[in-house]
Order: sequence, then C-alpha cells, then structure tokens
Amino acid sequence: QVQLVESGGGLVQTGGSLRLSCEPSGGTFSNLDMGWFRQALGSEREFVAALSWREGSPYYTPSVRGRFTVSRDNAKTTLYLQMNTLKPEDTAVYFCAAAKSVHSLMVYRQADYWGQGTQVTVSS
Repeated sequence: QVQLVESGGGLVQTGGSLRLSCEPSGGTFSNLDMGWFRQALGSEREFVAALSWREGSPYYTPSVRGRFTVSRDNAKTTLYLQMNTLKPEDTAVYFCAAAKSVHSLMVYRQADYWGQGTQVTVSS
C-alpha cells in the first residue's frame, strides 16, 4: 500500500526554523504534484504550499510566502518544507499530499494521497 510519511515536526520558539520531510512508502510519486497542508485546532485544513513536478514551480499561500520554501529532491521522491521565521499562528498539524495537479491541491484542497500528519508547535 502506497503511503506518505511526514517527519520533522516539533516544538520551536518564535522566529525559529523547522524542516519537514515527506517520503513515499511502497511506491513512487515522481509523476504527481505534491504539497503541504496544515490544520490548526478547531480550524479547517488549509493549503500551505505545493510544487509542480513538471515545471518545478512552487506555489504558496500568502501568509507563508517569503518564510517557507517547498522543494523536492532530484529523484522527485521526497518533498520538503523549510519553514523559517516561524510564528505562533503557524502552529498546526502539517500534512503532506499528492495529486494529479497543483490546481486540485490549491483550489479544491483535494488529493489522491495524504500523509498522517506531523505536529508543529511554535511557542511565543
């Protein structure tokens, strides 16, 4: 069974950095667009960032642009999210996702595969 496995979450102070990783298990996602979502307690899941596998173009929600960087390794397997200058409002469970198009991730918040999530907590 193909799964997405996230890692790298944790507790960090305001202004700190974390790097999340998302690795497929049991298959490959080299021909799928991949992205990150987050869900804070009591809130809906929101789109954070995505990467098109064809063009390599990154997409970000405005609140993280300039602070977060989404990237993928050369084999187009592992997805990363480098998070800098973290704020308390970034606190959430972060999910990795894979879909046939970035449009599906960004607009419809739909994916063919989801990870189990990793907790990111930013203390003030």
